[in-house]
This record gives sequence, C-alpha cells and structure tokens, in this order.
Amino acid sequence: MSDIPAWAVRLRMKRLESTLSLAGMATRIREVAEGRQRAHLPTHESLVRMIRSWEAGKHRPSEPYPQLYARVFQTTEHDLFHENDAFQVEIEAAGDDELEAMELARRVAASDMGEETLERLEMAVDDLAVAYPRTPPAELLQRVRRHISYVSTFVNARMTLAEHRRIIVAGGWLSLLAATCHIDLRQFPSGAARLRTAMQLAKHAEHAEIAGWCLETEAWQALTSGDHRQALALAQSAQRVAPKGSSAYIQATAQEGRAWARLGAGPETRDALGRVSRLVEPLPIPDRPEHHYRYDPAKSDAYTATTLSWIGDPAAERYARGVLARLESTTDGPPRPRRAASARLDLALALLAADLPDEAADTALVAITSGLLAPSSYWRAAEVVSALEARRLSETAELREAYWELCRS
Repeated sequence: MSDIPAWAVRLRMKRLESTLSLAGMATRIREVAEGRQRAHLPTHESLVRMIRSWEAGKHRPSEPYPQLYARVFQTTEHDLFHENDAFQVEIEAAGDDELEAMELARRVAASDMGEETLERLEMAVDDLAVAYPRTPPAELLQRVRRHISYVSTFVNARMTLAEHRRIIVAGGWLSLLAATCHIDLRQFPSGAARLRTAMQLAKHAEHAEIAGWCLETEAWQALTSGDHRQALALAQSAQRVAPKGSSAYIQATAQEGRAWARLGAGPETRDALGRVSRLVEPLPIPDRPEHHYRYDPAKSDAYTATTLSWIGDPAAERYARGVLARLESTTDGPPRPRRAASARLDLALALLAADLPDEAADTALVAITSGLLAPSSYWRAAEVVSALEARRLSETAELREAYWELCRS
C-alpha cells in the first residue's frame, strides 16, 4: 500500500482532473482567497513549492489552505481531507492507471505526438460516451477521471497546433461527460466545476458544439432541480451557441420543449416538439446510436413521450410504449436497460394521463425496483408515486415503500 496519505493523492487527482498545472493551481488558490487572506499568501513560486510538497504527502496544509482548496474545487474540506480506507483502495487503483498513462505520455512526448496516439484517445472518448447509457454513473465517472488525468499529461507535450487542439477537444468532451455523471449522482458543485472546465476548453479550441452541450447540460440540471424558467433560458442559449442542426442544437430544442411543458405552456411545448421533428426527419441512424453526444432520431420519440406526458396529452401513451419497446429490443443497437428504466417512468405518467392507473402502478414499480435508475431520475419516480397516491390505489403503499428503499440505497 502507498505511504502517501489519501488526502494528498486526492489533492493531486483533483488538480489533474481540472487540467491545472502546479503553477495554475497556485494561481487559482490566490484567485479564490479573500482580501486579507490574499495579502498574507506567500509568493507564487513559494506557493508552487508548497503545493508540490502537499501532493507528495510531506505535511498536511495548514489554515487557510484547506479552505482555499475547497473553494477551488467547489467542495468541502471534509471531502478533500478526510481519511477513508475504502477511498484509499480506489485511488491507489486509479493512481496505478494514471502513472501508467503518464509514463506512456512521457515516452510519446519524447518524440512527435503521433496520429495513432491521438486517434486512440479520440476513440476512447467515443467509447466512454457510448458506455454512458448502460453504465452506472459512479462507475463511469471513475473511468472518465482516469482519462482526464491521462489527457492532462499531454498538455505540455511537444505537438503541432492542430494536435494541441485535438487534445483540448478531447479534454472538453471528457469534462462534459464527467459533469453529466456528477449531475446524475446529484453532486452539483462538482458538476458545475466540470462544466466550467468543459466550457473553458471549448472556448480555447473554438468548439461551438461542446459549448452548446455545456449549456444544454446546465438546462437539463435546472429542469431536474425544478428551476423550469432557468432551464428554458439555458436551453434557448444553447441553441444560439450550438451549430444549427448539430446534435447539441437538437437536444437543446428538445430541452426547451420539456421546460415549456413543465411551465404548462401547451402551444409553446408543441412548437418546440415540431421543430425537433423537422430537425430529426432528415437524419440517418448513427452507426453508434447509444453515443450520448450524437443525436439518435429515436431519441426524439423518447423526448416527445416525456414532454407530452407532462402536459397530460393522451398521445404520450403511444409514444411511450413505442420507445420502451425499442429500448428493450436489438433492432437498432444493443438493449439500453438504463434508458428503458427511465422510459417506464414516462410510460407510467402517460398511462395516468390515459386513465390507466393500475397499469401505471405496475410499470412504475418495475422501474423503481430495477436498480437501474440514476439518482437524477429519482424526482421523476417521486412524481409518479405522488400522482398515484392521489388516486388512492391499494398498490400505492408498496410503491411508496419501494421508492423510499430506492432513496436509501
């Protein structure tokens, strides 16, 4: 077992995940310090040496540095500096992968970057995005973190401007995916920090689609948190930023429709759904439809089912049944059990709108007890449970108990 304390490894991993050099970390610490704190900080060079020493575990940071670290990473001092044996095992495994990646990067940086290395990195980013629909968010987040650490080792490697941009773009996609996992896990401060990094990298690389996805992801978070006006504004901003007709643009339009539905605006909801339909109509089915950042035309039916169920439209039932059947079949790719679990919640709401409460209760119970719902979908499960409780069904007690068990797990 490593002699470096868990908190020291954690500080280093957090820095690498944020694509900060030692000097960059020193700058960020100075930026988050308040007036009197900043006045008493040592020189930039001394702060760099202190950060290097802390990450090596030579001694623990004294006040006010734990507080400043927590501000930089938008977390708590406890999360950064607690000792946890289970975490120690996890970070040592991740650290081994990271060291292997750093060694590979060192050897690559000794010569040219190489097209093959970049292509393999870009393929790995795509593979992670494809894994999103079928991988628990906590598990996927660990894999994404290791890849972010790997990418960070390339930032100062010798390469052409074009190669450097490709590295930055890869880091942007990875940061965006990490943010999505954090939001799935309801880790909002970490998600916000990841989104800021993704947006910064998108601006640096002049990559409008990543920037659009960042705003769309914020809109999705606002929607799941119940801030429907903010979700609407962010979805519309995403459409202004993303390339017209791109996957980010289509997804942001769909999110606009969902926000209008939550606000009870029927005409605006249907207008947004119509725009999505026209955008999707000419699109071919992608070769990897489960890719989270490539819009699969079949997704439009899923969003239509959700959106129509929220405004109580009976047509939602037909869409929801079709979506669930596709997600559980293999006609357009492998089964997507996580999405199927969410689709069952949509179907349950649609069945309620169609006045079929018994089937709605059965459908919701299958989703809630599946073990496949991400924490970001728990509020949707609660919505179905509350709607069924209002009907005073005998099955509601079992459903409510299953929901509480889900929240405790």
